[in-house]
Amino acid sequence: MENSADGVYDVVILGGGSGGYSCALRATQLGLDVVLIEKGKLGGTCLHNGCIPTKALLHAGEVADELRRSESYGVRAAFGGVDIAGVHAYKDGVIAGLHKGLQGTLKARRNLTLVEGEGRLVSPTEVEVGGVRYKGRHVVLATGSQPRSLPGLTIDGDRVISSDHALFLDRIPESAIILGGGVIGVEFASAWKSFGVDVTVVEGLPHLVPAEDVDISKSLERAFRKRKIKFEVGSRFSGVEYTESGVRVSLENGRRIEAEVLLVAVGRGPVSAGLGYEEAGVAVERGHVVVDELLRTSLPTVSAVGDLVPTLQLAHVGFAEGILVAERVAGLPVTPIDYDGVARVTYCEPEIASVGLTEAKAKELYGEDKVVVSRFNAGSTGKSKILKTAGDVKLVQLADGPVIGLHMIGSRMSEQIGEAQLIFNWQALPSEVASLVHAHPSQTEALGEAHLALAGKPLHVHG
Repeated sequence: MENSADGVYDVVILGGGSGGYSCALRATQLGLDVVLIEKGKLGGTCLHNGCIPTKALLHAGEVADELRRSESYGVRAAFGGVDIAGVHAYKDGVIAGLHKGLQGTLKARRNLTLVEGEGRLVSPTEVEVGGVRYKGRHVVLATGSQPRSLPGLTIDGDRVISSDHALFLDRIPESAIILGGGVIGVEFASAWKSFGVDVTVVEGLPHLVPAEDVDISKSLERAFRKRKIKFEVGSRFSGVEYTESGVRVSLENGRRIEAEVLLVAVGRGPVSAGLGYEEAGVAVERGHVVVDELLRTSLPTVSAVGDLVPTLQLAHVGFAEGILVAERVAGLPVTPIDYDGVARVTYCEPEIASVGLTEAKAKELYGEDKVVVSRFNAGSTGKSKILKTAGDVKLVQLADGPVIGLHMIGSRMSEQIGEAQLIFNWQALPSEVASLVHAHPSQTEALGEAHLALAGKPLHVHG
């Protein structure tokens, strides 16, 4: 018989990634006694295998690109190549610093017990770790996600790799095929191109970043062509075979592409198998734990958050979901998360940032005659000229009403999404945003100019 941990905790959390640790921090703030169980490193995918390491690689690539074109700014600098060991040291240093800070923050909570080990749900109120059961009045499942593959496609970690492998690859391949043109795929395509890799992206749907507004997808495709990043859209993968020096990928349209490595970037799937969820009575569909709008599962004592549930796979969504569950368990009034109002960013070059509805979705919901669309050439602003970037801002407005979609592409657009998020979530009218004075020269003034145009009083209009 299993041993029992001392006492009954208010909350037992299985998984120490973004969703799990944010839930733990908020719950302890509210005076609850919490157990946080993690089999790997605190911080989960975002800190160790996702957001942070990929953005470090992308920034290293940005530095390389700036050195290559330094003379265009009147600065003489020699580009001596990319030292991948040095890039990894930089990346790992960023991760280590954040990891140490997170560990310190969690360990400072007196009403938080950290448990290292692989947990399994064994009843509606108990998680078992290494023969010890931790009982809680409430259990939160936050076991995250892992890279997906395709049927019949074996990831070997050498020639056919996942994003996890790509983050720690000890060499810069001469050439690479990236299977999947979503967020993960285009971010690696961007970073690897900056490192000098000959990249081809294969996407089965008609456009790159198919979840974005189609005009933004087309803008990214133009930018990738300019950067000589090759891509095949509307082309489905049919097979891969090893060659003497790499891989040969076959597409359903008959094309064959050869490269040194194949990166499988077809998304991430929930980690739920073998953890006792269904046996304990938790409803699971296609690997995802089923939840309602307040993240309650089919068991009243169990909630689930993060990539484990079928919401947006974003670290900041995990944070918000973890906080919501902690507050609900503590008895505070909570409201459902408006996922349309969550900022979405793709950190390739140029960056994509969006919030709200695409034009297509808005027309589907409200009808074509109720939707007004405006575009502004963000590349025409003074700051964009200084940065040598192209880009667009596209606004989707409900006729005679608020702006219900904001979509941006260009350098540093991730830093502009905060204002766009407020515009959407506060249901701002174009005239209200147009009355705000945006700093010049800045990237954010493109948002201001776009709203001036939508309000019927455009200032700088470029053909």
